[in-house]
Amino acid sequence: MYMKTLHTLVLLFSFITVFACKTDPAKEIAFHAGEEATEDISEHYIRVALLLDTSNSMDGLIDQAKAQLWEIVNELSYAKCKSKQPNLEIALYEYGNDKLNSKSGYLRKILPFTNDLDDVSKELFSLTTDGGSEYCGTVIQASLDELDWGNDADDLKMIFIAGNEPFTQGKVDYRDAGSKAKEKDVVVNTIFCGDYEHGIATKWQDGARVTYGDYMAINHNQKTVHIASPYDDLILQLNIQLNGTYVPYGKRGRVKVAEQSIQDDNAKKYGTGNAVSRTVSKGSSFYKNSSWDLVDAEAEEDFSYEELKEEELPENLKGKSTAQIKAYVKKQKEERARIKEEIAKLNEKRRDYIAEEKKASSNANGLESAMIEALKKQAKKKNYTWN
Repeated sequence: MYMKTLHTLVLLFSFITVFACKTDPAKEIAFHAGEEATEDISEHYIRVALLLDTSNSMDGLIDQAKAQLWEIVNELSYAKCKSKQPNLEIALYEYGNDKLNSKSGYLRKILPFTNDLDDVSKELFSLTTDGGSEYCGTVIQASLDELDWGNDADDLKMIFIAGNEPFTQGKVDYRDAGSKAKEKDVVVNTIFCGDYEHGIATKWQDGARVTYGDYMAINHNQKTVHIASPYDDLILQLNIQLNGTYVPYGKRGRVKVAEQSIQDDNAKKYGTGNAVSRTVSKGSSFYKNSSWDLVDAEAEEDFSYEELKEEELPENLKGKSTAQIKAYVKKQKEERARIKEEIAKLNEKRRDYIAEEKKASSNANGLESAMIEALKKQAKKKNYTWN
C-alpha cells in the first residue's frame, strides 16, 4: 500500500535533461557514453534531491529502480546542449518508514548532494521498507532546509518525490513547501505509484503544479525487460579492463574500489543487460571518482602530486618517485580513454540493434519509458538535443 525506491532512478535522469543552455551556439559538448567532453567543465550545477517512500514492501517498484537505473543514466548521456557540461550532484532521502524518527516526521537524509553514482547505487540497494506515515510536505521542506542548493540562478535545482499515499498528509502543507521551493528556484516533480487518476485525486498532480513541475504515474508491478544484443559480451569484457585502469589512493580508495565491484555485482543480479547498461554508464562523463581515483583526481584544480603521502598510495606505487607516479597515472588515463572509446562504439551498435528489436516488440519498461518521455519534454524547453 505504499511506495518505494524505484523513483531514484527516475530522478536521476529527468533532472539532467532540464539544464538550461546559455552559451555560444558554435560550441557543443558530447555527452555520449565513453566520449570525452570537448569543453571545460562548467561551474554550474544540476542538483537533484530524490525523496523515496520506504513504507511497506513494494518489491516490484524496488526491482524497477534497481533494474532500470543505469539505462536511464545512459539516456541522459546522449543529451547534448550548446553549453559547457554542468556538474551533477544527487541527494537522497527516505520517508514514511516506521523505523525512522517520528520527531523528524519519519524521514532520513541518506546522502547529501554527491556526484558519486556508486554511492547512490549502494544506498538504493540497501533500502528496506516498513509500514508508516508518509508526509510529503514534511520531507520536501526538510530537503529544502537541509541541503545546500546554491545561489546561482543558472543552476538546475530539482526534487523528485515518489509515493502512493495522499500528498496531503502531515503537519506541513505541501503548498507551503512548494512556495518555499519556488523561492529557492527548485522544481518539484511527483511520481505516483498507481492509477493516474487516483494520483490526481490524492493531490500528487497538484503537488507538482505548485512549482510548475511534472506529475507522472507508473505501474510498479511491471517487470523490466532487457533486450540482449550481440555486443553485450564484448562490452562486459571491456568493463573488466576499465576497472583495471583505476588507481585508488587513501583509505577511501581501498573501500571505494571494492564498492565499485560490489555495484557491478548488484547490477549483474538483474541480468546481463543491466550489467551492460552499468558498464556503459561507467564509460560516460557522468561517472566520476576524483575522491579516490588518481586518474580522475589529477584533473581537479586543487590536486597536487606533492601532497600525496606514501601510505595513501597503492602498493605498486609505494617507493616510486613523483615522476614515476605521474607516468603511471598518464598510462592508465590513456588506457581508460581507449577503453571508453571502444565501449562507446559498441554501444552505438547496441543501441541501433535494440531500437530495431523494440519495433517488433510491444514491451516497454514502465519507469524507464515514462521518465525518458518526461525528461525529453522538459529538455526541449531548455534547448537540449538527443543523439
